[in-house]
Amino acid sequence: MKLSDRVQEILASYEGESRDTKESLARILMHGRLGGTGKLVILPVDQGFEHGPARSFAPNPDAYDPHYHYQLAIDAGLSAYAAPLGMLEAGADSFGDRIPTILKMNSANSLSRAKEDADQAVTASVEDALRLGCSAVGFTIYPGSDTAYPMFEELRDIAREAKKMGLAVVVWSYPRGGNLSTAGETAIDIIAYAAHMACLLGAHLVKVKLPTDHLELDAAKKVYEKEGIDISTQTARVRHIVQSCFQGRRLVVFSGGSAKGLDSLYEDARAIRDGGGNGSIIGRNTFQRPRDDALKMLDRIVGIYQGND
Repeated sequence: MKLSDRVQEILASYEGESRDTKESLARILMHGRLGGTGKLVILPVDQGFEHGPARSFAPNPDAYDPHYHYQLAIDAGLSAYAAPLGMLEAGADSFGDRIPTILKMNSANSLSRAKEDADQAVTASVEDALRLGCSAVGFTIYPGSDTAYPMFEELRDIAREAKKMGLAVVVWSYPRGGNLSTAGETAIDIIAYAAHMACLLGAHLVKVKLPTDHLELDAAKKVYEKEGIDISTQTARVRHIVQSCFQGRRLVVFSGGSAKGLDSLYEDARAIRDGGGNGSIIGRNTFQRPRDDALKMLDRIVGIYQGND
């Protein structure tokens, strides 16, 4: 695989990683319509675990079929497809060599009572990822939760094994639980902290939510105000998250969040691009739309990251 100059520049920041792990990361960075640009659009479909099948797929019944998501990601020219074990197993033979895949290795569900001690169960293994030909493993941590430390330790062990086997590591870093307020879960100081922790735990690619301008922690608020850290616009906030990811030495993508209008999605993508973020990972806002509408939306978002909009 011939790498673009931009991808070679990105991989040079991953010092200490094996050639195989860098090749796995490069497979994602070089795939699809954004291949070679350093920008990514990834389709994640773990919402069936998180919210249940009807809440996830009833708005577009075709999406009950795992093959639908593989084909959608392929036809849209996306960078990768991420899903839990069963979803990937249901289409690996038919589609696995046509798009890089990310095995989501832990999951929560809406039946759980966990709040202050929000947690996820480990539901797959690195061996599963190898068997399915995945390029990476994905793992969620909940900074702020009373169970955050055990989650960090689970990620430590999984990341070590994945890297040993030449796989890349993607970390969903979602603050929740503990004493965090609802507004605090997307506060700029908390999202920056969560992104930084994911990098410290060895993530090659970090996924976080887009931050608001809310400041949750009094101690952090004093520093943001004293140092004049610009958080006035979404672009500025994205730039600060990138800075928190080792000054851009680690890839960071932003989630699409709950269902929203197209204009909001396009505004988000422009802010991510202009703030130096590496792209979007969009689930419900993709597969809950009719296929043709989803493809048009993804085409526009890819175009934004290509600088055409």
